[in-house]
Amino acid sequence: MKRKIILTTISIIALGLLQCQSPQALVNQGPSPEKALYFNRISSDSIQKSMMVLTADSLEGRRTGEPGQKKAAHFLAQYYKQLGIAMPPQATSYFQPIPASFMRNWQMRLKDSENVWAYIEGSEKPEEVLVISAHFDHMGILLNKIYYGADDNGSGTSAVMEIARVFQSLVQEGIRPKRSVLFLHLTGEEFGLFGSKYYTANPILPLNQTIANLNIDMIGRRSEEHPTTADYIFLVGSDKLSQDLHDITEEANSESVNLVLDYTFNDDNDPQRIYYRSDHYSFAQHNIPAVFFYNGTHDDYHLPSDTYDKIDFPILTKRTQFIFETAWKLVNAEQRPQLNK
Repeated sequence: MKRKIILTTISIIALGLLQCQSPQALVNQGPSPEKALYFNRISSDSIQKSMMVLTADSLEGRRTGEPGQKKAAHFLAQYYKQLGIAMPPQATSYFQPIPASFMRNWQMRLKDSENVWAYIEGSEKPEEVLVISAHFDHMGILLNKIYYGADDNGSGTSAVMEIARVFQSLVQEGIRPKRSVLFLHLTGEEFGLFGSKYYTANPILPLNQTIANLNIDMIGRRSEEHPTTADYIFLVGSDKLSQDLHDITEEANSESVNLVLDYTFNDDNDPQRIYYRSDHYSFAQHNIPAVFFYNGTHDDYHLPSDTYDKIDFPILTKRTQFIFETAWKLVNAEQRPQLNK
């Protein structure tokens, strides 16, 4: 009987304590039922800082193999080093050298160049890797004018850098992705997709363990197809090899920033053949599911007037948030995207 009285007293006291607490206090006692919105960590300020460096006069338009492109490569490597993001396993530096002999172009001679890579290891399936890529080269100086390449592809380069920063901030808090991530900055895209061709011919990580490629090329402007659409992005190739990849991108969008997803250039009969014109295609040729994130062309495409001041940073930030959410879902999914039968 005495034991029953004690237990009853304890129960009454506990009930009283619960009733005295505010609803907010009760919620804070355990994990929040709401999904963690990590994509909100993507910062417009961080993206702008990266873009200012990449589009500076001193980088001279980042032409493949030229001093400006080399400066950009060192800037990228230093960025990852300062964040504490490692180079890939077996790599001896943040650079993957590419000899000029590999980059033969009938129109011009290119000099030795390099891809830049950085790596975060997964916690549960480290052997499986997601590649997030963007080319960082542009056209350099032509007729004494700098072709700045702010949208093409300072925008994609800055987006990859920012996605990497957020991934690393989570790792530092003990929130590591289940699969590994390779952040891959590619050279020689403007002259023949050379950086991605070289990487897929000489991968640092096995291609058969590469679960997908998210390739970002021009996401900082609005195109002639969408002069008034508030927030949109073109998706190219998402369903061509894996319906799973396509579905994950759509889920990521609906669970994050809800952009208008435009599949115009995913059409097999697209007269511009956009699917074949950026670095994702080098991965797709090796049967790796790949999607190309793209804003379309504009009046400053491949002109000296593609400059920093014309970048639409609010939409660039939203697109980067969407791509981050896609990446986060891919690396933490129960299974990797399956190839279409």
